This record gives sequence, C-alpha cells and structure tokens, in this order.
Amino acid sequence: MRLYFGVVLSLLALGASGQALAEDQSSMPGMSMPSTATPSPAPTNKPDEKPMEGMTMDSMDMPGMSMDHMMKGQAGDYSMMRDASGTAWQPDSTPMEGWSGSLGDWSAMAHGSILAIYDNQGGPRGADKTFSESMFMAMGQKDIGPGTLTLRSMLSLDPFMGKSGYPLLLQTGETANGVDPLIDRQHPHDFLMELAGTYSVPVADKQSVFVYAGYPGEPALGPPTFMHRFSGMDDPAAPITHHWLDSTHITFGVITAGYVYGDWKIEGSVFNGREPDQFRWDFDSARLNSVSGRVSWNPDANWALQVSYGFIKSPEQLEPGVNQHRMTASASYNQPLEHGNWQTTLAWGRNSMQPGPNPDAFLLESAASWYNHTVFGRAENADKNELFEAPSPLAGHTFNVSSFSLGYVYDIPVADHLKLGLGAMGSVYTLPSAITPAYGSGPTSYMLFTRLKLD
Repeated sequence: MRLYFGVVLSLLALGASGQALAEDQSSMPGMSMPSTATPSPAPTNKPDEKPMEGMTMDSMDMPGMSMDHMMKGQAGDYSMMRDASGTAWQPDSTPMEGWSGSLGDWSAMAHGSILAIYDNQGGPRGADKTFSESMFMAMGQKDIGPGTLTLRSMLSLDPFMGKSGYPLLLQTGETANGVDPLIDRQHPHDFLMELAGTYSVPVADKQSVFVYAGYPGEPALGPPTFMHRFSGMDDPAAPITHHWLDSTHITFGVITAGYVYGDWKIEGSVFNGREPDQFRWDFDSARLNSVSGRVSWNPDANWALQVSYGFIKSPEQLEPGVNQHRMTASASYNQPLEHGNWQTTLAWGRNSMQPGPNPDAFLLESAASWYNHTVFGRAENADKNELFEAPSPLAGHTFNVSSFSLGYVYDIPVADHLKLGLGAMGSVYTLPSAITPAYGSGPTSYMLFTRLKLD
C-alpha cells in the first residue's frame, strides 16, 4: 500500500507537469539558463519586481511561463537555479534542462533521462554487463499563506538492472542480497528516490526560514548528489567516492530546518542513517536516528561552497554495529560559455568509523559543453578498506586507490524538448602493489552509452 501511495504521488506530479505543458498554446523552450545569446525584449515587470538572479532576459521570455509562475528558490528569495538535490546549493549560473509550465496557481517543472549502457570493467576482478539507468523528476510550487510550498518527486527504473547493480572497479558499499557486500560493483538506486516537500517563509529582506521533509529525501550533508551536479551528471558511472560524499541522497525519513541570509544558508537535519536495503521497489522503515548540519555560501553567481558534518547511525546493513562521523567540504565553479557551459567540482570527505579507521576520499570532476558536444572527466582518490572479504589475508586492510576517467557525449535533437546522446567513457586506475595480483597490472575499463534526455 505504501508503494502504491508513493507511485500515485509520483505519477500525479508528473501528470501535473505534463498537463501544464499541454495547456500551453505555444511550444516552450527548455530551461537552459543563463543564455548568452542576443536577448529578446525583456518582459514587463510588476512594480518593484526584479528579474530573478542568475537568469537572463531571454531565458525569462518563455511562452507558457509568465513571471507570475516562474519558480523561485525553494528555501528563500534567490534564483531557482541555485537549488540542486535535496536542499543542497549549486552555482546560480548553472543551466537547468527540462520542461516547465503552469497549472492554475501552481508552477510546474519536469526533467529526466534514460540511458542504455554497455559496461566493460577490465582485469581479473572486472566484468561486463549491458544495463539501463534512468531518473525522472517532477516539481510543483505554489504560494500558500505567508510562504511558498515546493513539492518534488523523483523516481528511477534502476531496479530493473538487478540487485547486484553493475560492474564498477573499486566501488564498495551496500548489499545485493542482504548477505553479501557489493564489491567492485555499483548498487542500483531505489525506484522511489525522493518524495519531499519544502515550505519557506520570508522573515526579512533576503532572509527566510524553511522546513524540508522527505520519505525518501536527502539530509543536509555533502555536496549536491553526483547525478544532479552539472560537472558529473553526464558520466554514466557513479563516483567511487560516493559513500564519502553523497550516499545519503536516498534516505527513508528526513526532516531539515534552516535559515537563509542572502547568499548564506545554515541548516540541520534529523534522518534515517541506514542506507536503502536490497529491496529497491518499496519504502524502507522510517527512523530518525542520525543528525547532520551544513553551512553553504554562494559568494557570486558562479560559485557554490559548503562544509557539512553528520553522525550516521549504522549506515551499512551488514555492519549494524558500526556508526560513522562524516565530514565533507566542496567547492563548485560554473562558467557560462557563449554556446555552452563549464563546471568543475572539488570535494573531500572523511568517514570516521566507530569502531574502525578514518578513511579520506577526494574528488575532482569537470564537464564542458558547447553546442551539442560535452566532454567530462573525473579524478578520484580514496582509502578503501572493504575491497576484500575474509578469509583473504587482505580483508579489513585499507588501500589508497585512484581512478581517472574521461568521456564524451554528442547530443542530437530528435523531437521537441528531447535529445538523443551518443557517448563513451574510459577509466584507468593506480593501485598499491599489494592488490595488483588481485586486480592485475594497469586494468582499464570503458562504457558505451546512448541517452534520451528532456531538453
């Protein structure tokens, strides 16, 4: 019954966005903001009404989307472009692709993608697999009482790839069957990735308070999730640093409260520390047993910085007695180009185990797009202590490993608001000598993919 309820909410949100688009009498361009093309005439503003920060005049001149129905920041008086996953912030100048429209007093938006991927991970511990990844998101926003209500629904068909996910060298975390850990594999995401709402109330000029609640949702911990960062969203592989930075992005039970002061935000969450189990189609039990806090600062339209801390109770199903203290810091820089965009993210995370080691992880990723071309790359370094199981003599030992990947995708418009991408990505690794007998000397991996994306 809970699964049915969640699916109905998701479909209603998607349906609202679709109906809003159908009611528009003229075609509506995708929201790729900001644009540096020659601006069209600016819309007439109401008295004292200012254009939204981070948007150019032509990006606001959208048929079917009046200024009355332009979405605002979910947590306060700032550009909606600043909002990323959960309540995390990205640079205001980051482009956002998708469809938008209005349904009565509601502003609506939808975006998503689906990929078909051939994955070949090299070396003795590698494997190959053909699978699909997908993500679909719908949003609705309306002024209610003294504040603004924003509803978000996000789902994925990743469970169809199977409980064991897909091969990914050096990846660790979660379980396929409740008994065996996933090693050198990336777990699938849950069907229901977010069902959440945010209510914000202004308290002074450029100041607001807000409450966010999700089941599932994302607590105030870490940078925006990799699939929502422009610097990482075109890479079909999850980062091997995922469980140091943003593994809490699907949390079955989270409440966040925060305060926005201009370009600053301070927020705290109570949430369920346990990562999703191997049953990817249902709701997990809701517990509020963990806490986190985050401070975010966007000094100008091109920068987003954050530091965060979280106590995560029993995150791994197979290690119920181990808790984590997670610390993260990240900086994202976004540079709009004449016919595209370029974004780079640098992030650090540390998981202090109780009991156990204190491994660190570092990520540097970047993506540049121009016209229909996108080049993306990622460099990672992590202290991994879960690469081997007993009775191996290497079980429990920590190894410092690195992964480097580079990829390209070419997008072809195939219909209104829809484009087809053709891409490839390759990876190489640096490994300590102690584990080269297991992984081989200089293993390489690659992925070939096609993608349909709302534009």
